[in-house]
Amino acid sequence: MGYFEGFAVTMRQHRLFGGKRVTTEYSGGRKAKREGKSENAVKHDEKVAKPERLHGRHVLNRYEDGMEKCIGCELCAGVCPANCIHVRGADNDPVNPTSPGERFGWIYEINYLRCIHCDLCVEACPTEAITESKLFEFSFTNRKDAIYTKAELVVDDEGKPQNLPWEDWRDGDDEHTSGWMRATSPSGDAAFEGEVGWSNELGHGTRAPEVGQPERDASTRETSVRIVER
Repeated sequence: MGYFEGFAVTMRQHRLFGGKRVTTEYSGGRKAKREGKSENAVKHDEKVAKPERLHGRHVLNRYEDGMEKCIGCELCAGVCPANCIHVRGADNDPVNPTSPGERFGWIYEINYLRCIHCDLCVEACPTEAITESKLFEFSFTNRKDAIYTKAELVVDDEGKPQNLPWEDWRDGDDEHTSGWMRATSPSGDAAFEGEVGWSNELGHGTRAPEVGQPERDASTRETSVRIVER
């Protein structure tokens, strides 16, 4: 019966049976080519909006004063199940420190040929230095490009991720990172709803806390309450 149940799930998702479409038509670049070089040429095909909690390409954040959040503790590398993160810390220059702590991330590399975007590095980070954006479209032409260095991961002077030639950034890909969601979500405890748990960030300031989970299906909830009362 398991096979038939699996087919039933697939058929229910088909648009002929009222299923919701999760992808859009892709022209393979023919749309832009057809428009030519006119002013109204469409460079990209339309894409479905990405979920707020999508795990994508990492960024290394900075404080509002420009100092880096990474302190080179190597916890992210230690917790990574794919062994794709390589970090080495170094002592800060007392006169011109890189981070507020005693140490900073001297070397920071992520091998995206190994990364599984599990977000455990974000959970382990004590300073909220590493977070994940919504960018997930990479088009590497060699293995060297797939190993991101610290210079490529650290945000720019405006707090924006570096836009590398092989990345397809879209509007909103860097607005809500997974780290911000982790730090500001109620996590199932109503006492923390609306509480700010996020340090200031270059380009964003102190982000507002995440709102509580919306009531998506009131009828189902009311039915459950009635069952419990019985």
